[in-house]
Amino acid sequence: MHPNAELITTFYQAFQKLDAETMAHCYATDIVFSDPVFPKLHAQEAGDMWRMLTSKAQDFSLTFDGIEADDLQGKAHWVATYTFSQSGNRVVNDIQARFVFKDGKIIGHTDTFDFWTWARQALGLKGALLGWSKPLRNAVQAQAAKGLKAFRAKRQ
Repeated sequence: MHPNAELITTFYQAFQKLDAETMAHCYATDIVFSDPVFPKLHAQEAGDMWRMLTSKAQDFSLTFDGIEADDLQGKAHWVATYTFSQSGNRVVNDIQARFVFKDGKIIGHTDTFDFWTWARQALGLKGALLGWSKPLRNAVQAQAAKGLKAFRAKRQ
């Protein structure tokens, strides 16, 4: 197995254990992370996002497969199942991940998933009716950013 495939495996095995410190250790100090809820996190923000999410995880499980990697890039497929804390709704989020590597660390990590599918599950009727819309996506992103900012402020 390529060392970068092992790095991805380490990242997701840590995630299964809600071990955000090991996850953050897989990242380079200048990591750029992006997904539909957290569109662009830099450096320490990315690790703190995982710290926040794992600290709030309820009824969480994760599976992963399809890991491929070479010297420069990689990919994986993962599915997270959890209770969304703001609504109490059960979510099964099916995610494709892309990675960029440098010096044995992840320097770029982009997760993609169907936001409308996620919103339907996480937010219920509101998500089903408006999950396709930019205003709802923007509102979710703003709420997520606010939560991350508050989490980071508590850590300092």
